[in-house]
Amino acid sequence: MSRSKKTVVLAIETSLDETCAAISVENRVFSNVISSQIELHRKYGGVVPIIAKRAHEERLPHVIAEAFSRANYVSRRYHANKYNFSLDNIDVIAVTYGPGQSLALGVGIDQARELAIKYDKALVAVNHMEGHLLSSFVQNSTGKTGNDLSSLAFPALGLLVSGGHTMLVLVKNLGKYKVLGETLDDAAGEAFDKVGRMLGIGYPGGLIVEQLAKEGNEDRFDLPVPMIKHKGLMFSYSGIKTSVLYATEKLKKEKQFKGKEIKDMAAAFQRVVARSLTFKLERAIAQYKPQTLLLGGGVISNLYIRSKLRKVAQKNGISLFTATSHKLLTDNAAMIAVAGYHKFRRNELVVDPNGLDRDPNASL
Repeated sequence: MSRSKKTVVLAIETSLDETCAAISVENRVFSNVISSQIELHRKYGGVVPIIAKRAHEERLPHVIAEAFSRANYVSRRYHANKYNFSLDNIDVIAVTYGPGQSLALGVGIDQARELAIKYDKALVAVNHMEGHLLSSFVQNSTGKTGNDLSSLAFPALGLLVSGGHTMLVLVKNLGKYKVLGETLDDAAGEAFDKVGRMLGIGYPGGLIVEQLAKEGNEDRFDLPVPMIKHKGLMFSYSGIKTSVLYATEKLKKEKQFKGKEIKDMAAAFQRVVARSLTFKLERAIAQYKPQTLLLGGGVISNLYIRSKLRKVAQKNGISLFTATSHKLLTDNAAMIAVAGYHKFRRNELVVDPNGLDRDPNASL
């Protein structure tokens, strides 16, 4: 490899049902490979842990190889072959250790450990939610897309909304985080999937609910906004899920559960989720007075929700950062590469690779 002083990272992400690997040079990502398992789990209406584990085991070596192949192609095409990426000449391996599904996490950790020992590479363990938090700062290999991390002003406020988590995070500096509020039960993304099943539109429900909602009347059904009377910054989506269930069952009994009703229910549900997020965000901004808002997680790819959150930032004069594509908002290894690089810079290394273990309930 034509050596520069820049740090080269191999990142591995297997926290749930996406088998992912990425190659980055510091914040600039040269490849970001994602092998989705959606089709494997669709008929079950959700992720089956043992199926996810087996798929990760089968796919991960190929995904890593593809990440190197794509990175070298980018190096040849856009960087005059400055880099010749291989396992021999990376500097650090970054792997997600949690939170996530236990069996799935184990596959990525085992692979990262094996490679770190075999090739004598530094190893860093990355919290999946820190990856989402820093996904806004994933840049392409030339730095022309993605946000510049040097423009991040502290304190910042992170709002992470995904299938497994909904949380507000105070960011005092890189690596210095405080969770201000999180969900007491279902995460927002999980609620989207469950409501999708109630509406009979399949799995995963998030994108389909969003598409149906575009043609629906969000004011037709009076669904309660969860936790709006709660004084803190916690979230809850089990109640709204139950409200949708009762409303749809009533419509079915009255034989009025048709295309229009489904679209209206999707729109009403989406409105309530957005309202719950903006309400808590407004409260957190008033309390902590952040200079920057960071958005991350798959639910942020919902354009309706993102537009509502953007209006809150604009109203309060706060800079907003979010990832440049849907691919970077959902689970991916590029965000793990960026988070891993900054842990490497802080010298937060795994001292004993054999001692690294998964933590399905890891806190940020």
